Amino acid sequence: MGNHEQICPRFEWAFALLGKRWTGLIIRVLLEGPKRFKDISDMIPNMSDRMLAERFKELERAGLVVRRVYAETPVRIVYELTPKGEALRPVMEAVQKWGDEWVTDSDCDEYQRRYKCASRDRAL
Repeated sequence: MGNHEQICPRFEWAFALLGKRWTGLIIRVLLEGPKRFKDISDMIPNMSDRMLAERFKELERAGLVVRRVYAETPVRIVYELTPKGEALRPVMEAVQKWGDEWVTDSDCDEYQRRYKCASRDRAL
């Protein structure tokens, strides 16, 4: 990027959405397949249900996630990635690869202390 070029608005939009806390983790969990709200909440235990609901709304508006309601008793609601959301798979895999190579145990420990996260040994 030269001195006079501006950052592409599409890149800025994508980074603003994906850079929000919890968003990447939600996408990572949904890359495993459709999930119920409670299942995702259990897999990301330090995120409040209120925040999860808020992030779902943002991801739905962005076209990355779809909420499916099944008329059963009780009603079953499942969240899953759209093709647009699924297209993030190689991005998420690249971030994982980068993290495996460059993020140290002390980085993880510091993050966990700062944000009171679950054990770094817990796989998503």
